[in-house]
Amino acid sequence: MRLKSSIWVAAYLRRCQTEGVFGAVRRRGAEEAGAVFVKVATLDGNAMLYVPAPQAVYDGSRPIERFFMPMSKERLPEQSVEERLAKEIRFDPDAWIVETEDRTGRHFLDLARA
Repeated sequence: MRLKSSIWVAAYLRRCQTEGVFGAVRRRGAEEAGAVFVKVATLDGNAMLYVPAPQAVYDGSRPIERFFMPMSKERLPEQSVEERLAKEIRFDPDAWIVETEDRTGRHFLDLARA
């Protein structure tokens, strides 16, 4: 059984804080199972967006974990990331948006293997 989104987000923000990375919830989604999107602002006008990995990448023996995929291989202008987030919210009003700030782009997420 997967952790509730609210608990996962709280734990993720705590992890960021222990590493010296500022993070905050920009938008609260569904407590139980809202999708989580993580924006990492690099403080130079660019950002990375990490989106939930498709269910197909999950190993059946590890259903409790959350995996993410970068929206792009490179950093994008923050405006592009914001436009994508706006689309996601229109599509899924239960989604969460978490934003962190780190000049080097550290994210502390488990990434899906391509």
